[in-house]
Amino acid sequence: MTRPAPGTPIETRWEGRFITVRQQGTWEYVSRSRGIHAAVILAIDEADDGRHVLLVEQYRVPLGINCLELPAGLVGDDSAGEASEVAAERELEEETGYRAAHWRTVGEFFSSPGMVSESFTLLVATGLDKVGEGGGVDSEDIMVHRVPLDGIEAFVAAKRAEGCGIDVRVAMLLAGGLLSNI
Repeated sequence: MTRPAPGTPIETRWEGRFITVRQQGTWEYVSRSRGIHAAVILAIDEADDGRHVLLVEQYRVPLGINCLELPAGLVGDDSAGEASEVAAERELEEETGYRAAHWRTVGEFFSSPGMVSESFTLLVATGLDKVGEGGGVDSEDIMVHRVPLDGIEAFVAAKRAEGCGIDVRVAMLLAGGLLSNI
């Protein structure tokens, strides 16, 4: 598709509580309603038994299957002006039952920029302390996996063989030296 001409209006085709379908010229895309974006957490647990990453697995309606993901959640879902770091802290504890002593913001990323305008802030959490069960809130039914970093490829392959979807952000765990400076 070609770039819309400057000044081409953006039309809202449909808007729900969380997503909006928009069109600019011939380009159709989806955005988060109310300017909401996401916080994604790369939680690294360094313990006596080695380095582990926390992954979550939950049923995803659009896929119709469980999906293996990094812990994540919406920023500003309940309170406008919420900081990504605050949302990340809340989501890490709700989903995994862990709190982190140290946080580092890596930056803003875009999930599927040809179709979705949504962005997410990636944060690295270290100095983890188990403070609860996790599993999410309400009916989220989240399964928590504490996976050795040196066994991540085998774990992801096994989940894929089970029929579990794999979120694209998990791919960074499979990318060799990407985690060496964390």
